[in-house]
Amino acid sequence: MSAVAPPLLEVRGATVRFGVESALADVDFRLLPGEVHSLMGENGAGKSTLIKAITGALRLDAGEIALDGRVVRLSSPADAQARGISTVYQEIDLLPNLTVAENISLGREPRRFGVIDHRAMRQRADEALAALGVDIDAASVLSSHPLAVQQLVAIARAVSTDVRVLVLDEPTSSLDADEVAELFRVIRDLKAQGIAIVFVSHFLDQVYEICDRVTVLRGGRLVGEYGTRELLRIDLVEKMLGATAEALAPLGQRSTDPAEGPTVLSARGMASGPRLRGADLDIAEGEVIGVAGLLGSGRSELARALTGVDHPDAGELRIDGDPVRLATPREAIRRRVAYSSENRRTEGVIGDLSVLDNITLALQAQRGVFHRLSTARRRELAMSWVEALHIRPADIDRPVSTLSGGNQQKVLLARLLALSPRLIVLDEPTRGIDVGAKAEIQRLVGELSDNGLSIVYISAELDEVLRVAHLVAVMRDGELAQIVPAADLTSDALLALVAGHTTPEAGDGG
Repeated sequence: MSAVAPPLLEVRGATVRFGVESALADVDFRLLPGEVHSLMGENGAGKSTLIKAITGALRLDAGEIALDGRVVRLSSPADAQARGISTVYQEIDLLPNLTVAENISLGREPRRFGVIDHRAMRQRADEALAALGVDIDAASVLSSHPLAVQQLVAIARAVSTDVRVLVLDEPTSSLDADEVAELFRVIRDLKAQGIAIVFVSHFLDQVYEICDRVTVLRGGRLVGEYGTRELLRIDLVEKMLGATAEALAPLGQRSTDPAEGPTVLSARGMASGPRLRGADLDIAEGEVIGVAGLLGSGRSELARALTGVDHPDAGELRIDGDPVRLATPREAIRRRVAYSSENRRTEGVIGDLSVLDNITLALQAQRGVFHRLSTARRRELAMSWVEALHIRPADIDRPVSTLSGGNQQKVLLARLLALSPRLIVLDEPTRGIDVGAKAEIQRLVGELSDNGLSIVYISAELDEVLRVAHLVAVMRDGELAQIVPAADLTSDALLALVAGHTTPEAGDGG
């Protein structure tokens, strides 16, 4: 890659709005020929929106995209592909029942006398695979190959055309170490051919191994563009999370630790997919365990494995010392373990239903259709939680979609508390809400803990973790790397642990 080469692709002032909210706001991005460039940022940073704009899946409301210095309007993914921009997504969008050759030529099959020329199709596939150094039978069915090989077939399909820009969206999320190494060999070969590659990943080690430069987005805005050799990992994490170690001033950890009470839940060797490997965790009565880690570190996978949402691949759970298997969230609720998803809109509140219906939904489901709560009891229950959690406006008949994000989160919390749980797992409970609402929810967590409720609290915001937690569990690259008393952590020490920089201060508050 030439240091003085002009950008192959350049995005200037990109703005995308959804209603009154901006998913991108005046973002610049440039991609040089023959480089691997990473897009980094937490959930909601704008990475997916920028990728969709680059690949023609989304129109810009303002700004422009240029190829070779010429402004282009990408009307569709097909238009982008015709201009040499291809994408390989995390979820491979090929057809497993077709052959490798058929997948590589899918939608652009070579024809002879009006019918598909299978010999030419296999030849094209063999050439594309050989160019990547992949030795498989193009006539074999795609589903007969492991996921890593299918990923390489998807890349072969992308580069079988005149590709100039290749977007790889979380390409290593389901691969083991050997498979990642093979993928990186292919990426380096493509880079040597002058192909520009956008690499999206939440694994810092991989970003620093394969990428030349990194662009950081936060909240739909550009933070900056940096060379990976010039940016320490801890500095990258600071930029992604939106604060420096100095700015993350200590907030005063919980003043009282829970009394030495019984262990409510104990997990040993919990593993789920590629992002959670062998986590051990004990949660005492009235204890708040904050979980800190970057997106993709395994923090949400841990939450889902503890609450029956996902089925762990390995591990043992005990509740009150008894071994249990939480096959479903319903079973977890029966054991008085409740879960609040990070996806509040898709896995949380139901926007078209009223506050009343949202609060009583889980309790009624737990009781079953033959033991319906009376209307009077439902209204009494909903009103009691509206008052207890200060949900505003205090109108239980109002559609929950008309409430602010903070009040929607409190409605979801009320739904879970109505089940009388002993343990609640809260995944990003304050994402997307204003500072005042955040403080109120954090206060509620403290009050619930003081009343004996055990809480697992997951947040990308390190100051928030330190504010609410007794213990901090640090997730990193799929492993629960360390559990540290919050009182022993400074903000910069926690930041160092999350980034993978173990420092003496991390364990002694130094």
